Amino acid sequence: MSLPANALEMLLQERHSCRGFLPTPVARPVIERILSMAQRAASWCNAQPWEVHVLSAAATESARSGLLEIVGRTAASPDWAFPSQYLGASKQRRRECGLQLYEAVGVTRADPEGAERQRLENFRFFNAPHVTIITADRALGTYAGVDCGAFISTFMLAARSLGVATIAQAALASYADFWRDRLGLRDDRVVVCGISLGYEDSAHPANGFRTTRAAIDEVAFWVE
Repeated sequence: MSLPANALEMLLQERHSCRGFLPTPVARPVIERILSMAQRAASWCNAQPWEVHVLSAAATESARSGLLEIVGRTAASPDWAFPSQYLGASKQRRRECGLQLYEAVGVTRADPEGAERQRLENFRFFNAPHVTIITADRALGTYAGVDCGAFISTFMLAARSLGVATIAQAALASYADFWRDRLGLRDDRVVVCGISLGYEDSAHPANGFRTTRAAIDEVAFWVE
């Protein structure tokens, strides 16, 4: 008999950040089912501080063009401060991921223009047919971010279970004012991140690598 744990483990192993999508839109009932499953995510006092703006294929294309117009000539201004620096193991893991991506797409250390082109793929949503923007209740502060993280993870696993690829993108939150204007966000909302979604282009070189995970003994400490 197949145990639920086996299904969950398979989804966890299969889910990855997709950086190359096919143009095929995802049917609305499929996205609605993803959202319905993601709504089961745990949150502090069941506050469910997230709100999700799901852009259609046409709205995504319009947002893609609009965002690319301001990137590079407008200073980034996220609602929540980005990490000031990465240290220790976090720095090493981030570097490993970046090197894997650049190697996959053929960008070398001596190719700053190639690196910039790849950076801008974030703001093209990696050509995904849909982008979603996750916002949080401003008044709940840090714990709204924790809760949204649980929602985002559950959303991506739910998508994977339905054959839909995703990538969570903090980069999209760096232009919070763009989304605030475009989506008509209320003042009590902060932009947390975006999730681009669609069907994976398995032939795209950026989808040809997988990141590693730390061993249990690096992150878990038993207290007797």
